[in-house]
Amino acid sequence: MALNHVRTGSGEPLLLIHPLGGDLVVWEPVLELLAAERDVIAVDMPGFGGSPAFSNGTPVTPQALAGSLAAFLDELGIDSAHLAGNSLGGWVALELARLGRARSVVALSSAGFWTRPLGPKPTPIRTVGRALLPIIPLLARTARGRRLLLGGNIANPERVPTDAAARLARAYVTAPGYDAANAAMRADVFEGFERIGVPVTLAWGDRDRVVSPPRSTPAGIRTVVLRGCGHVPTWDDPGQVARVVLEASA
Repeated sequence: MALNHVRTGSGEPLLLIHPLGGDLVVWEPVLELLAAERDVIAVDMPGFGGSPAFSNGTPVTPQALAGSLAAFLDELGIDSAHLAGNSLGGWVALELARLGRARSVVALSSAGFWTRPLGPKPTPIRTVGRALLPIIPLLARTARGRRLLLGGNIANPERVPTDAAARLARAYVTAPGYDAANAAMRADVFEGFERIGVPVTLAWGDRDRVVSPPRSTPAGIRTVVLRGCGHVPTWDDPGQVARVVLEASA
């Protein structure tokens, strides 16, 4: 499966994996900072952004998404890469590390660390969002509109440029892979740190309204607090996020 991606910079490879309902636009604020030291590849997972969805009823689990990214790395001729993922992307990065494809992992506000499966939950905001699609560009022009569109995930949505805010909102409400990925994510928990043999950093925004850090993590796992950041931290503080990723992959 051909996956939509952008690639820039030079150095050791660094794969960036977006959150549920997002796409590679999430990484735009940090691309230049990371590309100064890494061969950066930001990818749209199957069913998100410009990448086709899984066919033949393949479950959209974190494990299946990791498998698709492993095949993507094969196509690029990359045996292993540093990995950075946000939310669902953090969980997928950890699964990819379990497959032996990681040099290091940074999971930003990672999904999967709940104590038991969360179970189904409707997402009426996506229904409302689809009804608002024609006026999303208009809403994105004002700080108040950006807060309405993005305030649940970004602590400082007024920092998001107008065009990026509109693309983020459209990606969330139109992603064909969202419902299946959301259901699969909520039906499972992440397990398997013992099968990861590379450095892992878990970074948590102190203004995150979506997920919380686990009460405990295994020995050897580095934990970082992202000050002033929400669930999707790249616009809240690009420099802070880039530093964490570059330090972890050094």
